Amino acid sequence: MMDRHDISASVISLPPPGVFFGDATVSSRLAREVNEDIAEIVRAHPTRFGGLASLPLPDVDAALNEIAYALDELELEGVALLSNVGGMYVGDPAFAPVLDELHRRGAYVFLHPQVPPYAAPLAQYPVWLAEFPFETTRAVIDLIYGGTLERCPNLRLQLAHLGGTAPFIAGRIASLADREPDLASPGSAGAEAYLRRLFYDTGLSNHASGLAATREVAAIERIVFGTDWPFASLPAGDPAPALADLGGAVRRGVDAEHARALVPRLLDRAVAGARA
Repeated sequence: MMDRHDISASVISLPPPGVFFGDATVSSRLAREVNEDIAEIVRAHPTRFGGLASLPLPDVDAALNEIAYALDELELEGVALLSNVGGMYVGDPAFAPVLDELHRRGAYVFLHPQVPPYAAPLAQYPVWLAEFPFETTRAVIDLIYGGTLERCPNLRLQLAHLGGTAPFIAGRIASLADREPDLASPGSAGAEAYLRRLFYDTGLSNHASGLAATREVAAIERIVFGTDWPFASLPAGDPAPALADLGGAVRRGVDAEHARALVPRLLDRAVAGARA
C-alpha cells in the first residue's frame, strides 16, 4: 500500500481494542509482546517505519514501567493511547501519573478513539461511523476540563481523524467555562487555546468539510497526513484528494514535514534512506 501511494515512511501502532482484556497480567504481557514486535519491525526497516508503544492501562505502575522500556530501550517514537480503557477516560485523575510522565519526557502521544463504554444507540451502524468521532471529542473535553492539558503542556498530542467532532464544536466546548465556571480548571488558558496546540491527522477524514473545521481551530502546521489503513482503504490515485487545493508547499507540509514535530528521528531516517 505504501509503495502504491508513494508513502516513504509510516508510524504504526496497535488499533482498538488495544491490550486491555480485563486482566492486568494479560494486558502487561500483551503490551510487552506488541511493543517488542513493533520494535523488531522498525529495526528491520528503519527508513520506512516508526513505532508507537501500547500501555497496559488501567494498571498505572505497569504503564509507567512500559513507558520506560518502550521509549528508553526499544526506542519507539512515542505511545498510543485510547480514548477510554474499560470506561475510564484518558483524562481520569487515576491516569495522571502516566500523563505526567509523558509530559516530563515531552513525549509524542497519539490518541485514538475506542469502542465506547455503553451500547451504541444505533447499533445497526458500525461503531467507527459516529461513536469513534464522539469518543475522541469526549476524551478531549476531559483532557481540557480535567486539567491535564494545563498541567502537561509538553505533551505532543495528536488526535486521530482530525479530532473527531471537537473542531466543529470548538466554540461550544469553550463556552462551558462561561456557562459552568465551576467546571473550568483554575488558571486554564481556555479550550480554544488548548485545541490550537494539538496535532490532528487526516486518517479517515480526507474531506474538505472536516479539514475546514480543523483549520479554524489550529494552524495548518498542526495537521499531518494519516491513512487509518488497513481499516479504511485509500482511493486510487491521490490518497488525500481533499488536500489537493492546499498548494504545493502546504501540501508537502501536511504530507510529511509537519510530522517532524512528532517523529523527527523517523523523518531523518526516511530522508537518509531516500538519498542512499
